[in-house]
Amino acid sequence: MDKNLFTDASQRLEKALNYVSISDDAIEHLKYAKASLQVSIPVRMDDGSLKIFPGYRVRYDDTRGPTKGGVRYHPNVGLDEVTSLAFWMTFKCAVLNLPFGGAKGGITLNPKRLSKLELERLSRGYVNAIADFIGPNVDILAPDIYTNSMIMGWMMDQYSIIQRQITPAVVTGKPVTIGGSLGRNTATATGAFYVIENIMAKFDRLPRETTVAIQGFGNAGAELAELLAKFGYKVVAVSDSQGGIYAKQGLDIPSIRRCKQFIKGMQAVYCEGTVCSIMEHQVLTNAELLTLDVDLLIPAALENQITVENAHNIQARFIFEVANGPITSEADRILEEQGIYVFPDILVNAGGVTVSYFEWVQNRNGFYWTLSEVNQRLKEKMIEETENIWRISQEFGVSMRTAAYIHGLNRLGEAINTKGTRDYYVNG
Repeated sequence: MDKNLFTDASQRLEKALNYVSISDDAIEHLKYAKASLQVSIPVRMDDGSLKIFPGYRVRYDDTRGPTKGGVRYHPNVGLDEVTSLAFWMTFKCAVLNLPFGGAKGGITLNPKRLSKLELERLSRGYVNAIADFIGPNVDILAPDIYTNSMIMGWMMDQYSIIQRQITPAVVTGKPVTIGGSLGRNTATATGAFYVIENIMAKFDRLPRETTVAIQGFGNAGAELAELLAKFGYKVVAVSDSQGGIYAKQGLDIPSIRRCKQFIKGMQAVYCEGTVCSIMEHQVLTNAELLTLDVDLLIPAALENQITVENAHNIQARFIFEVANGPITSEADRILEEQGIYVFPDILVNAGGVTVSYFEWVQNRNGFYWTLSEVNQRLKEKMIEETENIWRISQEFGVSMRTAAYIHGLNRLGEAINTKGTRDYYVNG
């Protein structure tokens, strides 16, 4: 992971600052994470050996409420990456007008090399190490890359053991049977779909005339691919960490998802009843997928996928960031010069944190909503803020990313200013 990721992430604010009336105090406040924690997690492995895994948790800003953010398990996890993700989450919560600040956590490892028992020991050990740093009124955990509802359930259970009371609101993305919210496991994809539908209507784009390529076929990417295909979009390419597939005529996404589940690989499969056959398709790399001639490009994998090295080769007209930070700030400028519309992560993938907020509210009230209620509330939130950011973009003639940061900065600035600024203390 690039050690300058946080520097690159914070550069997103430079343009936005030209369009907001924000105090110097607020700008200074947002330059730094409020608190960072690095821990060592000892795990007794199945073979009896002991391994130590480095873990991290960063609470970036809690001006608007307790911090909120996922926990990722990945070999590239480090303090710089976690700080950057917490920074983005701060703005994401402000953009969606959620009463949260931003946080993030992670453990450096390849989770595919651990057994399920080892993963449970690791997950519980992580909570043991950070228990004094989190809480339902302080910092709330959620799933991220290579963490899921089962892992969130272990974390919630371990925190409850430490506190000697059931505390479901400390973790979101849990199994529904122990306090999770309906719709949370598909929320990132569902929220992104609402944004895409709203934006495509502004350009008079019909689904059947719109081709889509999705880099990243994990939980969010695969679910979004199936949603888009269901509503008539032509999904022509998808990929996972091992590579991807392309078919000009479009892919049968449900069949590919079933195939990937059983053989752990990607291939274009057409299924009718119990009979499946291989569709004609082209195998391609993740890098090649990014440069396909499609209408919609959806990076849904990791950070820094579109950089100065490949930005000039991007042919898509619209990019929707489902991953966090898939485009560097330098690549952003190139894409803007090429007339490519980029819709930023702090809006597009905010469905996850929005339904996490819904889950937190339900846990605290002890009253749970139906799936239709969750999705309706999510749709209203995503469309409302998409419209707000679109209006700002049109008003100032700026990109949707800059408009999103303007929107978030205004809300954060107002909240920070209520605690007092230089002007208040010096000029009364």
